Amino acid sequence: MAVPLGFMLAALLAGRAARWLILPAAPAMAGLALWLALVPPDAAYLVGHWDLPLGILLRPGGVARLMVAATALVIGAVGLHALADPPEKAGHAAQAETFWPLIYLLWAGANAGFLTTDLFNLYVTLEMVSLAAVALAAMGSLEAALRYFMIALVGSLAYLLGVALLVARYNTVDVTLLSQVAQPDLATMLALGLMTAGLLIKAALFPMHGWLPPAHAAAPAPASALLSAIAVKLGFVILLRLWFEAFPAVTGQTALHVLGGSGALAVIYGSVQAMRQQRLKALVAYSTVAQVGYLFLAFPLVAGAPDPSGAWAGMMLHAVAHMLAKAAMFLAAGLMLKAAAGDRIGDLGGLAQAMPMTVTAFGLAAVSLMGLPPSGGFTGKFLLLNAAIAQGAFLYAGVMILGGLLAAVYFFRALSACFAAGPAPRAPATLGVRTAAPLVLAGLAIVMGFGGSALHNLSAIAAPWAAPGAAAP
Repeated sequence: MAVPLGFMLAALLAGRAARWLILPAAPAMAGLALWLALVPPDAAYLVGHWDLPLGILLRPGGVARLMVAATALVIGAVGLHALADPPEKAGHAAQAETFWPLIYLLWAGANAGFLTTDLFNLYVTLEMVSLAAVALAAMGSLEAALRYFMIALVGSLAYLLGVALLVARYNTVDVTLLSQVAQPDLATMLALGLMTAGLLIKAALFPMHGWLPPAHAAAPAPASALLSAIAVKLGFVILLRLWFEAFPAVTGQTALHVLGGSGALAVIYGSVQAMRQQRLKALVAYSTVAQVGYLFLAFPLVAGAPDPSGAWAGMMLHAVAHMLAKAAMFLAAGLMLKAAAGDRIGDLGGLAQAMPMTVTAFGLAAVSLMGLPPSGGFTGKFLLLNAAIAQGAFLYAGVMILGGLLAAVYFFRALSACFAAGPAPRAPATLGVRTAAPLVLAGLAIVMGFGGSALHNLSAIAAPWAAPGAAAP
């Protein structure tokens, strides 16, 4: 957390030279993510060495280890891509300079949010990520960014009001302590409802997704990659803290199925909207709406399983695979649109011959997002599907299968356009970091499928259902 903040300050001072800071930042953060993944399973750190509830507990559980590592890979690759292909509009040279402090702010906020268990501290991290995300969205469309800002502000206020209610009721906002004292009374239920609503806005779950497609589709490709891969994940992770760690005795099956039902609707709605799009980045943006839905399908599946480890691992593997694949897809789409005759899917003809590595990256990312073997997306969705069938949740199972089929329809539509005949590309295909970055990220999303067992075990570290003495949700 402190390291990316240090790089943010350095980027603010460095001006035009800020872009070169990604060269030390990417390996440094990757090394720290590797160290975090290897710390003992029961590791925990109190900031300032103050005991709870005054102190802030940082707990590197399986969720934090996976998300911090994926964030380091995504931002490192996106940063190297942007180093070779600055995200700026014609006549807006200063835009590329502002990009660099923003990605380090986003990096610091995301890492802090994945690690902390203090609900007010999580509010601070939400604001850090939202501030960076709104500014990144504004690089493409001021109107979309303002819409995002207003909706995000409503979400933040709802979350903060819930935190205030919990402070008044329990005199603490630490997740660990709340799990021991929380009662299903009116104040607690109201606080949980407000915080959940605010976080669902941040996570862009249907029907609170309205800000996402215009913001992600209009932003420059590196900004879109960060928004889709990372910004929406923090709200999801905080919801895991609330529902499975802080209030496992308060949340009931009915409420969990409301989240699961919203996830199912998101899968269908996002997929149908993606099929209707005529522009490539809009298609990819609506795909994010659908893929977020799978994460919330997992909530009732985790809670209803005698052994939640499979559904939990499936949820986390899908989250990480989506981060890698969606970042790769937006970066590849940005390069494809620069070379194409226009921004519509029908304008992509000839790109498979002109820039085969970039189209390959897009295709590999699509394989993972569709849930085809041997990708990480397949492993995550297979575990979720297995949990749904084992519990007799055939509606959820059907939605997962239908979602995969619909994803195949809209992604193959984009890929088939690339293989069609078309005019010579406007920009010649070049090799280098900007081509390698999406290819590496998409390749990692595929390779994840071969590490399913190790990642399954990693996801279980300090999981709420596996913690000694913790009540099963």
